Amino acid sequence: MTNAISAVPPGFGPILRSSPVLDALGGFMSHGEGEQLEIGLLVGPTHLNARGRLHGGVTATLLDVAMGYMLSARTGGRRRLTARMTIDYRSTAERGEWLHVLLDRAEENGRKTLAYGRLMSGERLVAEVSVLFVDASEATR
Repeated sequence: MTNAISAVPPGFGPILRSSPVLDALGGFMSHGEGEQLEIGLLVGPTHLNARGRLHGGVTATLLDVAMGYMLSARTGGRRRLTARMTIDYRSTAERGEWLHVLLDRAEENGRKTLAYGRLMSGERLVAEVSVLFVDASEATR
């Protein structure tokens, strides 16, 4: 683990809003609110693949949840649904590494929002993501 933080940073606690899948995986954390909302994960045994590294599906779940929650916090609680997510995996993480998501920018166009972000372990880039969200109030089943 190069430049990796191996503990939950001060001020982080259980994620602000959970779900059955997040409860099953465990470890999702948040700190702050609004523009200062941060989302992270201390990689634990339930987050690993068969090779003992961070599972790509956990990476995708963390990015999806974090980007949605942070975007909602920055826009007054407006809820959106994920329509498409593209992830470029750049490295992996090990058990005990602290991961944090950065929401770099978001572009709104009507009921759609395209958000860009990164998953980091310390200064190391783990993944880059773009997520297309649609306004939940206009979504249909």
